[in-house]
Amino acid sequence: MWQKSSYSSANDECVEVRALDGLVELRESDTGAVIVRTTPLKFAKFLQGVKAGEFDHLTDLTT
Repeated sequence: MWQKSSYSSANDECVEVRALDGLVELRESDTGAVIVRTTPLKFAKFLQGVKAGEFDHLTDLTT
């Protein structure tokens, strides 16, 4: 079953995630046919990086 963050709005513009066959799958809710698959370890490391701010420079619109 696909899950989305409780912080997502009521519309369908969000990232969804699920575990399937030992992998983690992610998709954009409005383009559900495009699915990214990764291992649980790589996904955990990615989330750690997000929480640590490693990707914040990608959202800086001033540069």
